[in-house]
Amino acid sequence: MNWISEWALPKIKTLFGAPREVPENLWHKCAACEQMVFHRDLERSLHVCPHCGHHMRIGARQRLDYTLDEGWQRIELPKAPADPLRFRDQRRYGDRLREAQAKAGQEDAVVVAHGAIEGIRVVAAAFEFSFMGGSMGAGVGEAIVTAARLAVLQDSPLIVFTASGGARMQEGAISLMQMPRTVIATRMVKEAGLPFIVVLSDPTTGGVTASFAMLGDIQIAEPGAMIGFAGARVIEQTVREKLPEGFQRAEYLLEHGILDMVVKRGEMRATLARLIGLLRMPERLPETPAEPEPMTALPAPATPAEPESAGPAA
Repeated sequence: MNWISEWALPKIKTLFGAPREVPENLWHKCAACEQMVFHRDLERSLHVCPHCGHHMRIGARQRLDYTLDEGWQRIELPKAPADPLRFRDQRRYGDRLREAQAKAGQEDAVVVAHGAIEGIRVVAAAFEFSFMGGSMGAGVGEAIVTAARLAVLQDSPLIVFTASGGARMQEGAISLMQMPRTVIATRMVKEAGLPFIVVLSDPTTGGVTASFAMLGDIQIAEPGAMIGFAGARVIEQTVREKLPEGFQRAEYLLEHGILDMVVKRGEMRATLARLIGLLRMPERLPETPAEPEPMTALPAPATPAEPESAGPAA
């Protein structure tokens, strides 16, 4: 028996205290200004850098928590085919999918929920970019269709928060077929006379941009969000021209009329509530003219009494 390890070391640790384990996620580095931000300050600012205002990427559940009133409920989505093409590159697509599901804690790249924004009932769908880059496959298409049907059923506006790299290449033509499916879903909402609002966050590219993400009644984006179809380098090599500064950023698209608004994350909730209130304002009934009150007959004016005629003078 080694008395140093069995007796002396425990006594020393008790006397001086064991080394404390410090969590690794106490500080976060801003990708824009490279300043370190304490995790509690970051949560209070809704994951917006307090130094430079850079909007960091957040998950789908966080976005719904920041936007919807407390008590929102997640919708169970129908299951889509897991690996319809039995695709394999360096790894099996099925293995990649199961790994992403375990890491994100959800079946696919979109979370659908129904709740309220400042008391106004809504249906919301939010993309999870950490789930295979928010790519759109059969599961995502099914989620958008389900959200649209639920919005029509509940007579509620539909809000979609996008963050995607485009179509999911592992599903081939099936992923491309989700583009017309999601377009038809948005059409269904509009034909029901319901508002369809799209909030574009960083990044929104590829097949998502080329389909339902640009069909909103109101197009909103977060500051600095990258929005486009192809990458800037691909475009430069195709047109053989230098692209302007800030190309494919939210502010550039707002200046050129592609977006309606660029809204900070802290103001998004109030802005959405105001827009929905305007779009869902109840129609005023035509005012019927009030019936005139019957006029009471005025009393006839009294006739002045005639003076008595004087008799003949004597």
